[in-house]
Amino acid sequence: MYARARRSVAGGVSSDARRAAGTPMFVDHASGAELWDVDGNRLIDYVLGQGPNILGHAAPAVVKAVSEQVARGVAYAAQHEWEAEVAERICAMVPGAELVRFNTVGSEAVHGALRLARGLTGRPKIVKFEGNYHGWLDPVLYSVHPDLALAGQASQPNAVPGSAASLTPHSAADLIVLPYNDLGLVRDCFERFSGQIAAVICEPLLCNTGAIMPVPGFLEGLRELCTAQGALLVFDEIITGFRLAAGGAQEFFGVTPDLATFGKAIAGGMPVSAIAGREEVMAAIADGRVAHAGTFNSQPVAMAAAAAVLSILDERREAVYPAMHQAGQALMAGIRAAGERHGVPVLVSGPGSVFQVYLTEKSDVRDYRDFAACDRPRMARLHELLLERGVNTVPRGLWFLSTAHSPAQVDETLGAVDAAFAAL
Repeated sequence: MYARARRSVAGGVSSDARRAAGTPMFVDHASGAELWDVDGNRLIDYVLGQGPNILGHAAPAVVKAVSEQVARGVAYAAQHEWEAEVAERICAMVPGAELVRFNTVGSEAVHGALRLARGLTGRPKIVKFEGNYHGWLDPVLYSVHPDLALAGQASQPNAVPGSAASLTPHSAADLIVLPYNDLGLVRDCFERFSGQIAAVICEPLLCNTGAIMPVPGFLEGLRELCTAQGALLVFDEIITGFRLAAGGAQEFFGVTPDLATFGKAIAGGMPVSAIAGREEVMAAIADGRVAHAGTFNSQPVAMAAAAAVLSILDERREAVYPAMHQAGQALMAGIRAAGERHGVPVLVSGPGSVFQVYLTEKSDVRDYRDFAACDRPRMARLHELLLERGVNTVPRGLWFLSTAHSPAQVDETLGAVDAAFAAL
C-alpha cells in the first residue's frame, strides 16, 4: 500500500507527522482503544488520532451523531442549530469563553487568534516559546524542534524556521522566541519591546515537546504581565482542551487567558477547531473589524459530533476525568517500575490523560532544550519495540488516554512495556 501511495501521494503520506523511518502505518479499522492495521495486527492505541479520539475510536455517540446528520445534509454554507448548541456548551464549560468562532483545524484557529490580537491591539509582535507548536502556517512555524546548532543562546533563542524553504522572508520579523518556563525573560522582553507586543501564545501544558508542566507561577506570571502591558494572553489548547479537564488547561491550572484555541478532542475525531475568548476581545471578529471566514467552518456533520462529545465530557465529567487520569497514572507508575527493573533510565511526566516517556538521567524536563538532551534515538527505538508488541504510541514518546482504555488493556500494555525495556 505504501508503494501504491507513493505513486500518487507526495511522499506517500498526507502529513509530515506520518512520515516514518520505514513503512508508515496503514490502518484498516479502529474501535474503542484498539486499531488494526492492514496486515491484521491488533494494537492498543495511545495515539488516538494524535489526541482527538478522547472517547475512543468509533465512539457510539459520535457514530450516531454523524450518521444522523449526514442524512440531513453535509454542508450548508449557512447557520444551523448545532453551531449555537456547541458554542453554548463551550461557553458553559470553559472559564474564559464568552464568544466562539469555529474553524476546521488547529492551524486555522491559531492564525485567527493571532490576527485578532494584532487587529485589536494595533501591535505587530507575537511572543512564542521554543518547543511550542502552533500549527504549520508561516507566521508561527519557527523553533518547534530546532537544531540547537542554529538555535543560539538559551536565554535569547533564534527563530529557526520549521521548513527548509518557502517561509516568507518577513514571517519571523515580528515573532519573538523565548524559552518556556522562564518568566524573567518574558518580563525582560516586554521591557525591550515596550508597546509592541500584541500577544503571548503558549501551550499551557507543553505537549508538542514532551509533556512539560508549567513551573509554579509561570502561567500566572504571564497573565499578570499581559494584563499590565496591554497584550493578550493566548492559550493554544488544541491538545489540552477538553482533555485535561472539562474546561481545559485554564480550568486545570486556574489561569484564564484572553483567547484560547481548541481542536482535537472537541469533536471526537471530526475536524472542528474553535477560537474562544472574552466578549470584548471577540467583538472585533463579531463586528467584522478582523476578518474570519471559511466555507467549512461549523460544518454540520462535524458539529453534530462536537455536540455529542462535549455533552458527554460536560455532563459526565465527575466520572470521565478522574478515570482517565487514574488510568494514565497507573501506566506512568508501571513504566517507571519497568525502567527500574531493567536498568533503563526513564522519566515519565504529565497529568495522566496525556503523558510523556523520556529516556534520560534527568529528574525533570522544563523546556525544549532539556527535551533535546534526552536520548531521542533510543526513544524512537522504544516506540518500535512497543509497536512490535502491540502498543501504538506517538513516536516521540507521548501517550494519550481515552475513556475507552480498560484496566485489562492497561495491564496488557505494561506487559508489553516490560518486554520492550528488556529488549532495549
